Amino acid sequence: MMRILLTALLLSTPLAAQPPLPRYEVKRASGRITIDGKLDDAAWQAAPAIELIFPWESQTGAKQKTTARLLWSDEYLYVGYDCEDTDIVALRTERDDPTYLDDAVEIFINPQPSQTGAYFGLEMNARAVLYDYLMYQSRYAFKRFNMQGVLLASFLRGTLNARGDEDKGWSLEVAIPWANFEELARRPEPGTLWTANLNRWDGVEPNRRLSMWSNPLQQRPAPHVPARFGQLVFVGESR
Repeated sequence: MMRILLTALLLSTPLAAQPPLPRYEVKRASGRITIDGKLDDAAWQAAPAIELIFPWESQTGAKQKTTARLLWSDEYLYVGYDCEDTDIVALRTERDDPTYLDDAVEIFINPQPSQTGAYFGLEMNARAVLYDYLMYQSRYAFKRFNMQGVLLASFLRGTLNARGDEDKGWSLEVAIPWANFEELARRPEPGTLWTANLNRWDGVEPNRRLSMWSNPLQQRPAPHVPARFGQLVFVGESR
């Protein structure tokens, strides 16, 4: 009965009473970024860090810190993640394997915020294996859609899949060519607004935890809620 009452309350809550969507200024990269997973290029220093939150106390996994940063250039949208992790596990090795079952990070991108029916998903595990798709109506993932020219690398501060030791963490960089979005939007310019969410699946069953940038306001862990994606505002290079 309590769950039914909570669900009814969420459904009846006015939009004005919901938490505001987070907003992030995506700065233009000030220099070259080498995709090696290390996030040590000087350009990253100008990108503010997003710290992911833990919306669901019912999950049993550890609350390990994740930060993300974004930049852009004429060629790419850059996304970098840094993940604290005492036990790095990534078993999937092939493109479009279900990487979300491993230690993995994600970005969901909607380049046309006036609609929420279609968006792009990239899910990348700690060994830099990519599962990418076009998502329709938050239910149908077209994984035969493969982005072209994506650059992806990770860097491990520990030993992969060695369950008995204690690791420090891992980081990951991805560069996504703008051509992959051109059916929905042109390459952004300063002032352009897209929406996105950034997520991390941490740990393996039975102890896992999902952390996110923008809270989807769901009772159970559910990242595919495009109406609750945060706002990405593209701006010029910082001085």
